[in-house]
Amino acid sequence: MKALNRHDWARSFRVVGLVGLLPFSVISLAGAPARKKQPYTTWSAFGGTSDSMQYSALSQISKSNVSQLEQVWFYPLPGRAELAFSPLIVGKVMYVAGKGNRCVVALDAATGKEIWTHPTEGTTTERGYAYWQSKDGKDQRIIFSANNLLQEVDAKTGATITSFGKHGYVDLREGLGRDPSSIRHIQSRSPGKVFENLILQGSASGEGYDDPPGWLRAYDVLTGKTVWTFHTVPLPGEYGYETWPPDAYKFNGGANTWSDFSIDEKRGIAYFPTGSPTYDYYGGRRKGENLFGNSILALDARTGKRLWHYQIVHHDLWDLDLCTEPKLLTVRHNGKMVDIVAVPSKSGLLFVFNRVTGEPLWPIEERPVPKSDVPGEEAWPTQPFPTKPPPISRLTMSVDDVDPYLDPAEAERVRKFLKAARYEGMYTPETLARDEITFPGVYGGAGWGAAAGDPRTGMVYIRAENTIEMHHLVDSRSQPSAAGGSPEQGRAIWTRLCASCHGAGAAGLQSLNGAPPDRIRTVVREGNGPMPSVGPADLDEQGMTRLLAYIANPAAAAEQLPPAASAQAQGAAPAPLPNGEARRYNVSIGFGGRFGTTKGFNGLPPIPPPWSELVAFDLNQGTVKWRVPLGVVPELAAKGITDTGSFHPDRNGPVATAGGLIFMGTLGDATFRAFDKDNGKVLWERKMESNPEGIPSIYEVDGREYVAFFLHTNGEPSMAGPGKPEAQGYYVFALPKKAPASKK
Repeated sequence: MKALNRHDWARSFRVVGLVGLLPFSVISLAGAPARKKQPYTTWSAFGGTSDSMQYSALSQISKSNVSQLEQVWFYPLPGRAELAFSPLIVGKVMYVAGKGNRCVVALDAATGKEIWTHPTEGTTTERGYAYWQSKDGKDQRIIFSANNLLQEVDAKTGATITSFGKHGYVDLREGLGRDPSSIRHIQSRSPGKVFENLILQGSASGEGYDDPPGWLRAYDVLTGKTVWTFHTVPLPGEYGYETWPPDAYKFNGGANTWSDFSIDEKRGIAYFPTGSPTYDYYGGRRKGENLFGNSILALDARTGKRLWHYQIVHHDLWDLDLCTEPKLLTVRHNGKMVDIVAVPSKSGLLFVFNRVTGEPLWPIEERPVPKSDVPGEEAWPTQPFPTKPPPISRLTMSVDDVDPYLDPAEAERVRKFLKAARYEGMYTPETLARDEITFPGVYGGAGWGAAAGDPRTGMVYIRAENTIEMHHLVDSRSQPSAAGGSPEQGRAIWTRLCASCHGAGAAGLQSLNGAPPDRIRTVVREGNGPMPSVGPADLDEQGMTRLLAYIANPAAAAEQLPPAASAQAQGAAPAPLPNGEARRYNVSIGFGGRFGTTKGFNGLPPIPPPWSELVAFDLNQGTVKWRVPLGVVPELAAKGITDTGSFHPDRNGPVATAGGLIFMGTLGDATFRAFDKDNGKVLWERKMESNPEGIPSIYEVDGREYVAFFLHTNGEPSMAGPGKPEAQGYYVFALPKKAPASKK
């Protein structure tokens, strides 16, 4: 057994064409600020700053006046746009994704007036953009991706920078050790981070058996040339190679940073949180710990050299990606000021390390976890548990732990499911023999964008989700192929490709809620948020036709477990599986992923509330300062029950401010709120016409502080929840302007 603290110690560190001009008044809006701004007073990077703090030092909007906030402008976004976008603000200009997420738009940040629009071929980075400028401020660029192509435009005019890459494009599918034509999608949903003259990039490499590895890369901002690559699935001779089968880099993928990361600009260190290796739920062909999957990686931002790492989940079988941006803080620990990196996780645990050495601030214990009974699988025998701080979310449950607001018949059905399933606490592996409970679920703990830090106090504020899932592994060899001809083919395809997130059978179809076939086809082929794209190799056109037919009329196909699961339920012994032959199957209504959780059991989750919380951690002490429910369930709130938290797994993030506030929206109740940073009390809230998504942006223009966020409706309730299509767009709030002094 290796040492309990599984990290590497660093011995040393290196500090180490235009298409017409706009009027001068427009260009001056996008010009570089005349004076250097104070730290955390701008929002010119995704998450506010390169350290992803999600914090603003602006304090004009405060606890004493936040109740006066009013909407000052709105920029509509017509059409369908799968976004959780955080506006980027440079000087007096805001940069956002435009109509259909197929253009970059520059707006006057004080009025919302459009300055220029740059159309793109394909959908752009959906959560934000990156910004770079030369030292003299004359060269200013917006950096984004569209259709796997990294691109730049002039921030002043919107013109393509044709000197970047090949005629203005860098193909992100190149340089991954695979045939680029075989890679369907690699473009990250987050924009990456600028450091000096580099743009650092993660990727969304997919979650299938043969998807590419999520290697981390840095490109020259001026030329587009690759400066360095870090192999998250190591090559022969590299550190971590022995934690995989031989030559795993040739056929295993994932271990990618699909969310965002953080940079310590002073030291030149980038902190990357990585996701799970593929396939996510069955590791028969990737036996071992699988470095650098599910790890926090500290890399030299200039060279990509590994300085230290710590693996949060060994040999992940639960899709427990690290997807919350690490927070870089300074805290008082044992009487000394220590620079730290705080790493929240989906597993509901919060890990805190010395930012320079990788040493844990508090001991981390390797504790035994349940074994797998799946032939060919070798679950890792231990997993790391920090002794401090306390967990972000609930870690354990009882089989009698049932939502008290369920109807009695539904509550009894939940108990039967729970008692029949395998559950041995955290990290219970999925099984071929029966259903399995994952708690916290894949949308539990801390997800994308979930944390904000306060650099002045060492506090971290985290959106915590309490979710449960129930799954079943099946032998995919028993599943009909996409080209099969049985009447139930559409159901089989749904089970094979869709049920793990949406839920099984007709109940899982509720998540689509009547979406038109052309919309479903587009989402399946192109992907949608956390959902990966599905190409013809996995689903041919005949299979697509049958899938759409099943979605349109599920009653035409019998609802049943897949053949393998049915045989096992009748007592047949599981057969050995060759590498890469297991798939996840969601067996029960309401236990599924993002959509199934919110649709089953009378529209309520199966477990007791709170289902989501806002939690304040004091990392000077390693303690929880306060914890409050986050949002409400409208149907329960109407009955006076307001302490449940929302149960729609959010793609939202909080922002803390020097005004003593935390701003955040919630999807389940379509509300944007301001919380008191000291105790979590709601000081102001605005019910919106649809769902606030993404991370708010806080900025200042001409001495006035603004709060901006994106509202998502997508034009149809099936994919985005309630709301009017015309309400989709960017909303900006501020305090009322002071009336000018009267003349005597």
